[in-house]
Amino acid sequence: MQLIDIFKTRTRHPLRPRSSDIIKHIFADFRYYEKTGDSLIMGEGHFDGNPVYVVAQQKPKPEQFNTPEGVTKLNWGMLNADEHAQVLRLLRRLHEGGPHENSFLLSVIDTYGADISMYSAQRFQAFFIGHLIRAYTTVPIRTISIVLGEGGSGGALALQVADRRAAIEDALYATAPPESMAAIIFRDNKRIEDALQVSRSSAKDLRHFGVIDSTIPSTAKVQDAAGLSRNITAYLERTSRDLFKRSIKKLLSQRIERARAMGVMRQGRFYDLKRFVERPFRAKPTPPPNIKLVYDDATFNFSVEEDYQGLPLQRKEPYVRCGYVEDKNGCGALIPLEEFLNNHQVCPQCGLHHAMNATGWIKVLADNNSFHELFRNMSVEDLMDSSDLHGFYRDFLNRQKDRTDFNESLVTAHATVYGYPAIMAICDFSFAGGSMGVVFGEKFRLAVDHALRRGLPVVSVCCSGGARLYEGIIALMQMAKTVASVQQLKEAGLPFISILGDPSTGGAIASYAALGDVCLSEPDALVIFTGPRVMKARGFEVDEKLVRSQALYRVSADTFEKPEYYGEIRGIQEVAPRGMMKRMVAKYLELFARTRNGSPGGSKQWRPYARRQRNSSSG
Repeated sequence: MQLIDIFKTRTRHPLRPRSSDIIKHIFADFRYYEKTGDSLIMGEGHFDGNPVYVVAQQKPKPEQFNTPEGVTKLNWGMLNADEHAQVLRLLRRLHEGGPHENSFLLSVIDTYGADISMYSAQRFQAFFIGHLIRAYTTVPIRTISIVLGEGGSGGALALQVADRRAAIEDALYATAPPESMAAIIFRDNKRIEDALQVSRSSAKDLRHFGVIDSTIPSTAKVQDAAGLSRNITAYLERTSRDLFKRSIKKLLSQRIERARAMGVMRQGRFYDLKRFVERPFRAKPTPPPNIKLVYDDATFNFSVEEDYQGLPLQRKEPYVRCGYVEDKNGCGALIPLEEFLNNHQVCPQCGLHHAMNATGWIKVLADNNSFHELFRNMSVEDLMDSSDLHGFYRDFLNRQKDRTDFNESLVTAHATVYGYPAIMAICDFSFAGGSMGVVFGEKFRLAVDHALRRGLPVVSVCCSGGARLYEGIIALMQMAKTVASVQQLKEAGLPFISILGDPSTGGAIASYAALGDVCLSEPDALVIFTGPRVMKARGFEVDEKLVRSQALYRVSADTFEKPEYYGEIRGIQEVAPRGMMKRMVAKYLELFARTRNGSPGGSKQWRPYARRQRNSSSG
């Protein structure tokens, strides 16, 4: 069958067995936990004599659409923040009581994606996804995940990291639902077949990219729950017996390493053997490519070309009009370009923060001439086979050229902040909207490795639209890859400072960016898993003010008051304008420096001011 036919007639078949059907056939003694929503099943039972904890996503059944409430409900089959909190509580309990030598944890994946309602967005839905990925990576119990029908986006990945990962032959697992991918990539939500080809979401593709390691046979009749349960039972028997032969300590190590290798299809490449340390990057701030410059200083309402009838024109001082960017409601003030850039692309009249590229963020955070870029020349071709790079993607990459000073959407470097050394990982929104692809994930991993070798903190700036859809399922896996890298920082006791710029959305905020030991944000930054435009297109009500940084900062107080719900999630700890962000970061770097190694003075390499004073006095 063609992929489009599998999707329409099998994956999305209304009578396809749901998680509850499979659980009923496999577990004779299953005990359900109390429900907090309509899309999550949790409980425990026994399999082959061993205790099993089950976390399963439940898509709706046809009979649930027989009432007006069922017909109008928009988030059927998508876990909301309350349900994610319930899963996180179970994983915390397993962490605290582990290791669990005689049991295993089974996750059943079947969802369109995570709930994108305002209810969940205001309760840090994106943060829950990032923390769940981390919790699944580190929970001390043997784990198995099965994609039963549809694995949608971060809603699926939140439960999917496991020691053994399988999918039913006719299941699909994608970075985003194909309708959404078609609308975003091709601007036409009817091009579902093209979107499915780009998404690389079939079981065969999932095995090719290492997202799963096994496929489970489907049944001739798609609605055959008993037959499918027998096939799943056979898989669980083989897999659980194999897992019980292996130590939990070894499995935990393999989970981390598998996630950190995700997306590198060419093994043993030179970039992993050699560290690229470029010359210091001299940050000369430039306006984002989508800001139009105004040159006529008489009327300030039109711009001119470089020449007129072949004769060069004498250009006046360039200006920027506040808000002259898509989706920005500025005051319309005209600002001299130089003043605009020196003010970190913030309007001096109304304070509007325009989306800033990596060059601007470097100027905000790094000391002059201290930003030594790492891994600058890494490209998609270095990591993936040419056969995995389709024409749509190559055309897209070509369109990104000359939009920025950098070669990819993540810029990594060794730099100093008021003299304190750190490794930086800064999104470049001018390159593909700061989207997460294989180069993004690999550069982040290598930057963390560099920090681990040097014993340095990591400072990241998230300014991203999410996973890079053109790379398909492998882009989604960069969420797990970056989370695994952050986990290594935490195990080493090195600080991770996460700055949330505007916008912080999609897979970036739902992975590494949500895991900062400290999460800072600039004013009015959009911090949400699914962008407002997509939410509106899906019929959800949107109030952007409630998912901007100041509102979420106020909600963050609840994370201390409700530890059972939020666990380690702390939301946004501080909001600071760009002009103050460097000082904010330095405050935490200095705290680390002063307390490092348990001594008040810290180690010698972390006393930059004392070192400067000695140098100046000796001179």
